[in-house]
Amino acid sequence: MELLKGFIEAFAATFKEMFRKPATVQYPEEKRTLPPRARWRIVLTRDPDGEERCVACYLCSAVCPVSCISMQSVERGADGRRLASWFRINFGRCILCGMCEEACPTLAIQLTPDYEFCKYDILDMVYEKEDLLVEGQGKYPGYNFYRHAGVGVVNPKGQNPDEYGPVDVKENMP
Repeated sequence: MELLKGFIEAFAATFKEMFRKPATVQYPEEKRTLPPRARWRIVLTRDPDGEERCVACYLCSAVCPVSCISMQSVERGADGRRLASWFRINFGRCILCGMCEEACPTLAIQLTPDYEFCKYDILDMVYEKEDLLVEGQGKYPGYNFYRHAGVGVVNPKGQNPDEYGPVDVKENMP
């Protein structure tokens, strides 16, 4: 008896859906309304001074489950600041999980709601640093990693905002 009840419920649900109006969206002409927190295309942002935020720490490439991010770090000679000499994302492999954005300590990698980046050739899905860099600061305006990290690039250590001066470890002993 329960088997018959299961069949009737399944067929009733199907029968009810047969008379509903279809919700087809004619894609190129009509765009879907995305949720406010939709995250798709990956971009690299800049800090308030116009410099690249990425310090090539390799955390994003380490956390990526499909290994689609690769980069090479270089140190700028004058102030010792690190940056990526090249940064590459293969969007043909990327699953848009957002783990790279979560792992980025400098807030350089951000996901945007832009979802229309299909290509006919798979090699065109490999984006270089020049393709990923945007002019704005993204979702975190005013944030500068070197001003908050205590690295002596912008100011000497201990003189950055929200940072305490150096501590003598011998004073902490009982």
